[in-house]
Amino acid sequence: MLGGDELAWLVARVRKRLERDEPLDIAVTLSNPTEEQRQAVHRLLGRAPRPGRTLSVSLPAVDDVLRRSGAHPDGLASAVLELTGPLPEAGDLEGLWDKAFAELTDTRLAEWALSLRASGVIKRLAPTPQRAADLLAMLDVVVRQLPSPGEPIGRFAARTTGDAHALDDDRSLATLALRAARVLSGLPDGSGAEWRREVWASVGLMRDELSTTVITLGLTGHRGLEAWLGQPVHLTLRQLVRDPPRLAPLDVFVCENPVVVAAAADHLGPSCPPLVCTSGQPSAAVMHLLRLIVSARGTLRYHGDFDWGGIRIANVLHDRVPFTPWRFDTASYLAAGDVGRPLTGTPVEARWDPALTTAMHLAGRRVEEELVLDDLLNDLSA
Repeated sequence: MLGGDELAWLVARVRKRLERDEPLDIAVTLSNPTEEQRQAVHRLLGRAPRPGRTLSVSLPAVDDVLRRSGAHPDGLASAVLELTGPLPEAGDLEGLWDKAFAELTDTRLAEWALSLRASGVIKRLAPTPQRAADLLAMLDVVVRQLPSPGEPIGRFAARTTGDAHALDDDRSLATLALRAARVLSGLPDGSGAEWRREVWASVGLMRDELSTTVITLGLTGHRGLEAWLGQPVHLTLRQLVRDPPRLAPLDVFVCENPVVVAAAADHLGPSCPPLVCTSGQPSAAVMHLLRLIVSARGTLRYHGDFDWGGIRIANVLHDRVPFTPWRFDTASYLAAGDVGRPLTGTPVEARWDPALTTAMHLAGRRVEEELVLDDLLNDLSA
């Protein structure tokens, strides 16, 4: 009744209260539960799943069900101890946690392991030392196989853990492995699906490798790119990870909107210098290509829309890769003149040029790339 994965969170909450000698006369709440977790509570308590972003379970109600059903006449506390093991003596508990963290032996993560323990993340994911030891031992197996260039993440998970879904987003192991991968690759912290793809790709693991792409023009270093020189090319994350271009130190222009790439292809064709488009918020493929360029000692020149959304996109890039603004500073904004639609939304500080935010707020206009396209094409042709 309590031993399945869908109710593991409930057992963990009860176990933690027992270890702290806290009473079990309350209701516990889970944020953002899955449908499977809702259905498990329904089966346990015989109540219809309730809508909402949280799932609340009365511990006295669970205790009553266990006793009345005969599944465990001694009640909830005894049932949880039977499932998770006896409570350790107070003096032994810290030693058990020491042994649990000793399972993480990869020396590349030694400093991170110390911060991980101090953060309390492990105790939230695996509230008992034994569960933590099992989780960290599996994490150690996974990270010792990283990087693994060009391997689909499901296949990697199956190979290292025996479970193709072990690194799915809702798994505790995935939470830790993603953090470890970020440390190994030196990427900044972040959130969201694209950031997770970016982190996995940084250690060679591919997730949705065909659906995340980047538009390029004038990029060389690969027979496929050179065959289409002068035409925009969509590169997938799979291509960039499995068969990356051999890049020389390049001066690469980066724009936000595909219209710039299309116009450059029309006007300049094969003579266009290397140009990369983020297509709005940069995808994992975009970030992977930009990092390849930087790691080859190339430089990036970035231009985007002069609106608050464009500033946010540029800030994301600024935090992750070094770039020089390409007509994307205060002087360039003021030089555009009285053009563009009214600027709306919440102001955002441009981290590479704080004065730009003030200038945009005072002028109150949004200047999109289409309005300065001739200037951008002149730069590319020069």
